[in-house]
Order: sequence, then structure tokens, then C-alpha cells
Amino acid sequence: MHATGDRAGFPLHKVYPTPHQINTISSIMYCMATLQVALDLLEIDRAMEIADEAVRGGADWIEAGTPLIKSEGMQAVRMLRRRFPEREIVADMKVTDTGAVEVEMAAKSGAGIVCILGDADDAVIAEAVRSARKYGVRIMADLINVRDPVSRSRELEALGIDYINAHVGIDQQMIGRSSLDLLRRLAGEVNIPIAVAGGLDADTASEAVAAGASIVIVGGNIIKAADVTGAARRVRDAIDRPEIRPREKESPDAAIRRLLEAVSAPNVTDAMHRKGSMTDIVSICGRVKAVGPAVTVRTIAGDWAKPVEAINVAGTGDVLVISNDGRTDVAPWGELATHSARNRGIAGIVIDGAVRDVDDIREMKFPVFARGTAPNAGEPKGLGEINTEILCCGQEVRPGDWIVADESGVVVVPRERAYEIARRAAEVKKTEERIREEIRRGKTLSEVSELLKWEKQH
Repeated sequence: MHATGDRAGFPLHKVYPTPHQINTISSIMYCMATLQVALDLLEIDRAMEIADEAVRGGADWIEAGTPLIKSEGMQAVRMLRRRFPEREIVADMKVTDTGAVEVEMAAKSGAGIVCILGDADDAVIAEAVRSARKYGVRIMADLINVRDPVSRSRELEALGIDYINAHVGIDQQMIGRSSLDLLRRLAGEVNIPIAVAGGLDADTASEAVAAGASIVIVGGNIIKAADVTGAARRVRDAIDRPEIRPREKESPDAAIRRLLEAVSAPNVTDAMHRKGSMTDIVSICGRVKAVGPAVTVRTIAGDWAKPVEAINVAGTGDVLVISNDGRTDVAPWGELATHSARNRGIAGIVIDGAVRDVDDIREMKFPVFARGTAPNAGEPKGLGEINTEILCCGQEVRPGDWIVADESGVVVVPRERAYEIARRAAEVKKTEERIREEIRRGKTLSEVSELLKWEKQH
């Protein structure tokens, strides 16, 4: 029996069960599952404020995330220990070498649990465990990037690790990997508690506990929320009443569309490292939005034959992207074509060129994006091509590339990375929601971002 911990089955300064006993009890009483909130932030003042709110929402363990430790060092752990004497402090060190030294400094700074990488060499693991026993702390092994997680988990247990963390990292999440899938592979394979981390929210946290997790680690879906306390409370309530909820299978295209419809064009280009944006193009109808795979059209000098023919080629939810060689003195698109496109269920029109009949199109409130307006129409000569690679407002567009267009502009997302970029854009939006809330409370953007601290050094 050990003598540190917290209220979620591990009371501080009281006797609590061994890891093996905890795992057994947790399989019977889901309500003992622990909520660990990962402070994956760069700024210590923001981290402390968010931690306060998370604790009010029911967080049991507070994690000094790896970005916070890299940014602020052991001071982050010390400050969290002083602020939350009745909570377990987890130092996500991701130790891969000098196990004894790194565990010692985290322990002396106030951490009760130190995270190391599960794929570190056995010598590093053994030294970390020896140091942990010496300083009265516990070790959590993170399985991120471990090739054979089941076999490695058994080896880690034999080496004396206290907890296994079924962790799928954020970059892996962006391409569709699931921490729940990893958890299910590990359930029942070891006799120590299993934590789970990676993109969890209230719904998936509930499923995680039902699938055997003793510790649920949530980062972005709590710390990026405008209402951190409410977000933590929703996760807390979910893991106290766990259930596996049937989910309808979602196709990749449906998932991409759902995610992209929930974010803005600026969110998307931020997710692409400020790339993908078209230049010199505006929304003709103001506050409208178009999301969908591109059907591309190349035409010349306002020849409207191929653009109109492409309406019959496009499917529901597609976006027509038309290259008119950038000419704005003659329009390959107008009100009648817009009416046809709307009837076909096309999501929007993007034109590297001009559009006419603007008053009628605005009455329809249909998403049309163009470089300008012109009353002149070309002749339907049939020049050009449909569904070929084109250049539109400075961006290469291929058939099937995803388009996100709103009042801020038009962004092209490469089709092979569409799901990843959509997920990353959703994370950008979450980050902005929290920053917006902090500004609402009275901080300036410079203060929230600590701009002077993070200016590039020359």
C-alpha cells in the first residue's frame, strides 16, 4: 500500500490500493476513474488560470504537459504543486534518456507521477523506476509510437512501471488514428492501471472508461474551451457514468465535410501553415460559405460553354472552380448558370475572372466567389476542359481537391491531406475560442500570446 495520491481513488496523505488493486477495483466501479487534465500550453500564467478552472470542473490530476515543461521548465511543476496541494501533479517529461536524473528533478519539484516514453531503452526505464522508488513517486509509460504496444506493455509492467498510457499523439490523430482502438488492444493484457490520451472528449472519455481505462487524460477539449470548468465537468460526469455508445459509420468524405463546414477559411489556412489561399478573390454575396470537392474548369475569354457543361458533371456538394485566365472584362458566369447550379445541389462557384447578373445572384444568396464583376458575356464556343489541373487565383487546383470559401476568401486543400487538414483546422478553432474568452475577460491579444517573449531571436 502506498501513501500519496488524490481523491479519485488515490487520496493524498492516506493509504490507497496498489496499482494492481486499483485496476481490479476500477473494472468493477467505473466511478473511480481519474480525470487528468493535460496543460499542453506554453505560458505558465495561462496554464495556472486554466488549471484552476479545470479543478473546479472536477479534474483530479493536473498534468504539466510537455510543451509547458519545455517552455517553463521545472518551475511549472513547482507552481502547480504550490497551487494545488491536494491534487496529484503529473510531469509529462517524455523521458528517453538519463531516466534517474529527470525523474529526480521532477520529483523534487513536486510531481507525484512522471511520464516517460515506453519505447525508451530498458536501461533508461530501469533507472527511472529506481529513481521513482527512491523519491516516492510513480512512473507512467507513454506508448506513443511504440510498434508493438501489447508486448511492450507487458515488458514495461515487468520492469516496474506503475501506469501504461495508451496515447495517440496529436499528429497521429490528425490522420485518423484512435486512442480508443489502442486502449481496446491493451485492455486485460496487463495488471496495472491503463491511462488513455489523445483527442478525447466527453463522449469518447465515457467509452474509454467502459473499455477499461482507469485514468482518462484530456487536453485540448478542456483547456481550449471558452468554459473550461463546464468542459471539465462534462467529461467528469461522462466518466462517472460510462457507456459505449453505438456510432454510425461515417465515410471519409462525410467526415471531411462535417469538419470543414464547422471552421473558417482562415482556420484552414492556419492549419496549412499559412498556405493554400487564393489571391484577389471576394465573395459576391457577402456572408455565404461553400465547402466541397473541386470540379475544375478551364475556359478562355469568357467562353461559358465549359463552365455551364460542368454543372452537369458536378455532383451534389461539389464546388465548381473556373479558370478564365484572370480576365475580368468578360464574364463566363451569370444568373442563369447560378440558378442551374443551385438546382443541381452544387455547393458554390469560384471564378478566376468576372461574374455578371450580380443583383440576381445576391437575391439567391448563393456562394459565388470571383475576382470582379462585368456585364459582358463571352460566346459559348466550347473552348477549354473540364476536370483537369488548373491555376486559379494563384493556387493550383486539381479535381477532388477540397475548397473552403467564405467571406474571408478561398482556400484549396490538397485532396490527399483533406482529413488531416480538416482535423487541424478544428484544433485551430478550439485554440481561438479560448483566446477569445481571455480577451473578453480583459486581456489584450499581446498579453495572451506573450508576444515579446516569443518573438524570434536573431
